Amino acid sequence: MKLTTLLAAAGLASLVAATGASAAGQQDLIKPIDKELTFVFIPKVIHPWYDVVAEGSKFAAEELKKSGITVNVIWDQPPQADVADQNQRIEANIGRKPDGLAVACLDRATNVQLLGEAKTAGVNVVTFNSFCDEGFPFIGPKSSYQDGFDLGEFLAKHLGGKGKVGILAGSLTASDHVERIQGFKKALEAHPDMQIVFEQPDNDILEEAVTLTENALQANPDIAGIFGSNASNPIGAARAVKNAGLAGKVAIVGMDDLPEAVDAVCDGTITALKAQRQWDMGYWAVKYLVAMNENHTYPMFHDTGSFFITKDQCN
Repeated sequence: MKLTTLLAAAGLASLVAATGASAAGQQDLIKPIDKELTFVFIPKVIHPWYDVVAEGSKFAAEELKKSGITVNVIWDQPPQADVADQNQRIEANIGRKPDGLAVACLDRATNVQLLGEAKTAGVNVVTFNSFCDEGFPFIGPKSSYQDGFDLGEFLAKHLGGKGKVGILAGSLTASDHVERIQGFKKALEAHPDMQIVFEQPDNDILEEAVTLTENALQANPDIAGIFGSNASNPIGAARAVKNAGLAGKVAIVGMDDLPEAVDAVCDGTITALKAQRQWDMGYWAVKYLVAMNENHTYPMFHDTGSFFITKDQCN
């Protein structure tokens, strides 16, 4: 800092002291909440996985109510993982100007543009579940690559580094699904005796995952393992493998801890899962949107992490 600037600052401080004026404290930056708040959550699709996110958001709202802040949480969910549908919902909610908008990005390219429009319109925005852009606070695993890599390594070790495997690819535009597949494939590069014999998108629809797995089993009767990139497809793969009488013979690894998937781990149909903490995503999305309304600080990235689930953890 230049000397003249320092002297000017010192003179201002002397003037404040002499006149008895007081400088504003940081607490004066905070805006008290004097109305009910409305937050809209727009996930990628109607799915049981998001029910757990909703439970976290509800818990946060109930917690805030005890401190005198009323938050109304609304879920506006596309029935299918459809980019146009989700974007229409985002656009419509920008027009309604809620106090907060929480979005699980399905398509970065188009979602980012709309979320930028939301910020310009004065709507507080957070993103969750699948990373969208550095310009918006994000709650969840910023890169899903590591989860895919970890599951690829686990499967390779389980199969002794040999065998044919397949990939249920989820949605081709969802960054988390895409990154998990990239990580999975990278892990398999260290195992040249493992071969990927099919890779198909199931669009986050369980029934499609069942059908794709049935087709894969027929086309590749010697397939040794299947990787599921989202919460639906390990369940779909498990159903198809069970129906074919191959439970325990075809290894399945995939994402998340929906009850049916965990049951399949415990009965030996699914070999391993990596589960996200989606309850935390809902909880902290509400907390951070309140912080935005109060002009508090908030993190641009909150990593909620993930963890392995294997049969060893079953009672």
